[in-house]
Amino acid sequence: MHTLKIVQVGNSLGVVLPKEALAELRAGKGDALYLTSAPDGMRLTPYSPKFAAQMDVAESVLRRRRNALRVLAD
Repeated sequence: MHTLKIVQVGNSLGVVLPKEALAELRAGKGDALYLTSAPDGMRLTPYSPKFAAQMDVAESVLRRRRNALRVLAD
């Protein structure tokens, strides 16, 4: 487990990832990562255009079928 520090990057904020984490993510400078919400916190994974498209479809279904899903949850 690594403790990450939020740092100033120009007018923005950023997090510096240790090289071990970058190696496990198979990510480097200029690569995109995907930050998603998970039951135990946040999850950082390599960005996948296919997964991003699937998430867009899922979010669309959740918005359109919100009432039906609420009834099913009861």
